[in-house]
Amino acid sequence: MIRLAANLSMLFTEHDFLDRFAAAADAGFRGVEYLFPYAHSPEAVSAALRDAGLKQVLFNLPPGDWEAGERGLASLPGREAEFRDSVIEAMRYAEALDCPRIHAMAGLLPADADAETRAAHQATYLNNLRFAAGEAAKAGREVLIEPINTRDMPRYFLSRQPHALAVLETVGAENLRLQFDLYHCQIMEGDLIRHLERQFARIGHVQIAGVPERHEPDVGEVHYPAVFERLEALGYRGWVGCEYRPAGGTREGLGWGRAYGLSDSPSEA
Repeated sequence: MIRLAANLSMLFTEHDFLDRFAAAADAGFRGVEYLFPYAHSPEAVSAALRDAGLKQVLFNLPPGDWEAGERGLASLPGREAEFRDSVIEAMRYAEALDCPRIHAMAGLLPADADAETRAAHQATYLNNLRFAAGEAAKAGREVLIEPINTRDMPRYFLSRQPHALAVLETVGAENLRLQFDLYHCQIMEGDLIRHLERQFARIGHVQIAGVPERHEPDVGEVHYPAVFERLEALGYRGWVGCEYRPAGGTREGLGWGRAYGLSDSPSEA
């Protein structure tokens, strides 16, 4: 059975962040993910999880200066000390939230990046991921990397599946795995089910959204029931993160998830 996790950075945003946990549970979700918990204490987030009876399945490492446009630190030469501090901070939250995996965002290339610059980013990325995987292994946790499409996030260092798999092979850490976002993959490469099949052994987490507008997954060019059927046939037992922007109210748009235990009406919960 497909297990759905609400992405609280995109869903239930009509509520304050700490109130989104209860809203997600009321809608039938049993797991949650989000970009970052760091604006709140680990104790406050843990209490929201506990009170709602939810499982924390994923969050991201601190990304640098998000408001200034930074999108991760892992590949940025000269920022290694900051990246290592971000890993330690994320591990502190992961322990408090009993979260099994964290996502290390790669960061952006400079606008004028040449081959030498790209090589420097690659070397930094590999070394930083080795450090992050080592720290996570001490706590029995996984680190994820995610190719993100360059339409939504121009100049993002990691944008294609073959690059991600090459990184995983080079680092060689068992607890460094792929965050497979079907929305991003469809935009950059398509052929979703074949990508799932080829990469299945390395996938640690799956995310979904409708393509191309990133609304509910029952709208757009991807037929998610077929993808879910293949995931189940492959033996996927992880979570599927619902990382989409509702076209209207979050709850009103959950009709697509009734077959997976969600409710689009509070009176049904």
